Amino acid sequence: MEVTICGVRGSTPAPGADFVRYGGHTSCVAIAASGAEAPRLVLDAGTGLRALTRVLAGEPFRGTILLGHLHWDHTHGLPFFAAGDREDSVVSVLLPAQEGLEAEALLARMMSPPHFPIRPSELRGQWQFQAIEPGSCTAEGFAVEAREIPHKGGRTFGFRVTDAQGASLAYLSDHSPTSLGPGDDGFGAHHPAALELVRGVDLLIHDAQYTAAELPGRIHFGHAAIDYSVGLASACGVGRLLLFHHDPPRTDAQLDAIVAGLQDAPLPVAAAAEGMVITLEGRPA
Repeated sequence: MEVTICGVRGSTPAPGADFVRYGGHTSCVAIAASGAEAPRLVLDAGTGLRALTRVLAGEPFRGTILLGHLHWDHTHGLPFFAAGDREDSVVSVLLPAQEGLEAEALLARMMSPPHFPIRPSELRGQWQFQAIEPGSCTAEGFAVEAREIPHKGGRTFGFRVTDAQGASLAYLSDHSPTSLGPGDDGFGAHHPAALELVRGVDLLIHDAQYTAAELPGRIHFGHAAIDYSVGLASACGVGRLLLFHHDPPRTDAQLDAIVAGLQDAPLPVAAAAEGMVITLEGRPA
C-alpha cells in the first residue's frame, strides 16, 4: 500500500511562508495498491485534493473518494479536482448517511448556487454519490471499515483500510474523544469505535489539532490533543503515528518543535506534510 499525503491542515487552508514545509491545504490522503500506477482510493476531499491531479500526471481519476464528514475543509476540493472533473473520469463519492437525505443533496448544500456556481451533478465525467452506514465494505480492492466517531457538527466516520497483503492504516482526521468522557488522562476516552479502528494498524493518521495546553480553551471545537493521538496509538500497538489536521496557525517551526518533543514517545511519530509518500508492507502477526 502506498499512501500519499495531499492535504494536512484542519478547519481552513493556511497559505504563506510560515506553512510551506508542512503545507497549508486541507485534509486529503490518496492510497494506491502495491504495484499500482496511481491512487484509486482517496480519504477526504479538502483543498489538498487538487494535488492528486499532479500525482496522476495527466490521467483521469477513476476511483473512490471516502468522506469522513461534510465540513468545508473536507469537501472544498471536489469542484477543483481537475483529474475528476473531466469527461473520461469515473468517480464514486461515499459519505456518512445522515438526516435522511440523498448523498448528492447533502453535498449540494455547500456546492450549489448561490454559494457556488455549479452543483455536484454538473461535474464532468461519471460521478455517483452514495450515503453509507457504519460497517464493512470493499473499495478499489481495499477492505474498508467505517465507524462513527464523535466530532461536533454532523455525523463523522473514521476509517480503517487494509490491502490484500495485510498492510493497514487507520484514519481519524476529526475526532473529539472528550465528548465521550475525559479518559484516564483527561485527553478523552479510548472508546470502542476508536479502539476497533486503530488496534494493530501499521499507520495511524489522527487528528492532532491542539496541544495539551490549548485543549481546555478549545475543547468545544471538537478536536483532539496531540497527547491523545500518542496515547491511543501506544495503547493500540500501532506501528507509527502521523499527526494530522494541523491547526491553521501552527507554523512549520512550531510543528518541528512538537515532533522534536515526541522523540521519546513509545512509537515513531511524525507530523503529516504535503507530498509525503509512505509505503506500508504490513507487519508480522
